[in-house]
Amino acid sequence: MKRVLSGIQPSGKLTLGNYIGALKNFVTLQHDHVCNFMVVDLHAITVPQNPADLREQSESVAALFVAAGIDPAKANVYMQSHVRQHAQLGWMLTTLTSMGELERMTQFKDKSAGKESVGAGLFVYPALMAADILIYNADLVPVGEDQKQHLELTRDLAGRFNNRYGEYFKMPEPYIPKVGARIMSLDDASKKMSKSNPNPGSMIALLDTPDEIRKKISRATTDSGREVRFDPANKPEVSNLITIYSQCSGLSVAEVEARYEGQMYGPFKKDLAEVVVSELEPLQQRYRDIRQSGEIRSILRQGAEKASEMAEKTLTDVQQLMGFLPY
Repeated sequence: MKRVLSGIQPSGKLTLGNYIGALKNFVTLQHDHVCNFMVVDLHAITVPQNPADLREQSESVAALFVAAGIDPAKANVYMQSHVRQHAQLGWMLTTLTSMGELERMTQFKDKSAGKESVGAGLFVYPALMAADILIYNADLVPVGEDQKQHLELTRDLAGRFNNRYGEYFKMPEPYIPKVGARIMSLDDASKKMSKSNPNPGSMIALLDTPDEIRKKISRATTDSGREVRFDPANKPEVSNLITIYSQCSGLSVAEVEARYEGQMYGPFKKDLAEVVVSELEPLQQRYRDIRQSGEIRSILRQGAEKASEMAEKTLTDVQQLMGFLPY
């Protein structure tokens, strides 16, 4: 079976965009792939984090992975920092990465813009992201459009290593679903729904209450006109809401359009809120059960142990190829 690697940062609350664009795909992939799904806490500390908040968010995100349907018996769920080989290979790949490549990374330019001082970790972390993928010699990486640049760097580093030390790393491919891969903000459909957006009304958090969900969807920005029609170029706001409806209901986009033909935005948004509430309520109950049971710690421990076995073989091979003295 092909290997899959992906992760989500424990910074901010996971959103409906994370669920549709990532978690639902993780659940699908686990059935016929070898999957490693991690909470990327090492990436989170590239910007300052409150220690207590980082611990809580890390456990919360891991519990949401399982609540969303990831089965720890089928896929490894773990903390990035619990598998030391990520950081070790990350340093080794940093030595193969040029400053020019890192300077061109869009996320670094965005996050460092206007700041007088920027941590070195924010600059070099794409090499660690490459290590996350290559430590398992992953075949597929579920990524959003905004992460494709990191995967391209990973492929460049894999090729550079292979040319210098001998063919070893596979060339990982992106896994990007055709529909629902990119859920946009409720207040601006030109921007991705993001857990780091300071406006809470811009996103639906997975743990929002039903009333919070209803309020946010009722206030979601809509395009001029009245027609509930999927047209991303001319009606991006409503098209985004239709995508959410489709992904949470199981209906096709065409079926959603047909259901609201001749109706205005009001009834559509009211029904959409109930569709989202119905989708998230079971997840929220599973989340509460997992947190109350305390089982997430053992899930993370077991996931890290299994992931470490795969990672250690890769690290040992890479060290040998690079000329390190065996331990």
